[in-house]
Amino acid sequence: MYGPWRQGRSFDLGRMTLRELVVAYVAHPAIHLYAVLGIVSAALAVHWAEGAARPLLAVAATVLAYPLAWYLIHRFVLHARFLYRSPLTAALWKRVHFDHHQDPHRLDVLFGAPVTTVPTIIGILIPLGWLIGGAAGAAAACATGFAITCLYEFCHCVQHLNFKPRNRLLRRMKELHLAHHFHHEGGNYGITSYVIDRAFGTYYAEARQRPRSPHAFNLGYDQEEARRYPWVERLTGAPPRDRPARSATRAAPAGRSSSGEAA
Repeated sequence: MYGPWRQGRSFDLGRMTLRELVVAYVAHPAIHLYAVLGIVSAALAVHWAEGAARPLLAVAATVLAYPLAWYLIHRFVLHARFLYRSPLTAALWKRVHFDHHQDPHRLDVLFGAPVTTVPTIIGILIPLGWLIGGAAGAAAACATGFAITCLYEFCHCVQHLNFKPRNRLLRRMKELHLAHHFHHEGGNYGITSYVIDRAFGTYYAEARQRPRSPHAFNLGYDQEEARRYPWVERLTGAPPRDRPARSATRAAPAGRSSSGEAA
């Protein structure tokens, strides 16, 4: 089952069908890990619970807090420049976000690395859940977090798939996310919800509301920055790109350009 992933196969979402994506998704080892951790966390929540009220409150708090946590990490960590400026964190930044923006339709780098996602999930949700419902609340919060992560990962995959959702809401979510990748990276940080973007003033509904950014694909790590901080370029083996790969352009939503503007 894990053969293609262990062999380093790079799945191209710009060429895959929805059926092929589902097969690759359910075979991904990270999804299996999240599922196992979620089931274990849910079982612990049931075992430790002294009633349903507090664990359910922890679940509700997690659902509400998750979009905010994702927004803050996405904007202020993944899109920050301090990580690539240190040789100690350059490889981490390259893996968790730079590679994804350089080629947004490579499925093998679209998924978050469990070595970073799992500690982040438990590091945020255990304290949150514990404050609400003790050990049972912490376990319930973690179970919810792993379930939401699986949902986020699948929605994120669909947003980069060469596929136009029939559902109007899903189609709009895809348009907003692709604008983040192909027009201006300094906005529309959400995946399934853009409420936090609206609250923080980083939401833009149409490409014409923002100038085209020269850093949408390199996140500010251009060739000048690579000369000053060469560690990511050395790991990549090539200069950073300032434009998308061909498959990324092909996979823009039907009826729209890769920047999100009407075709």
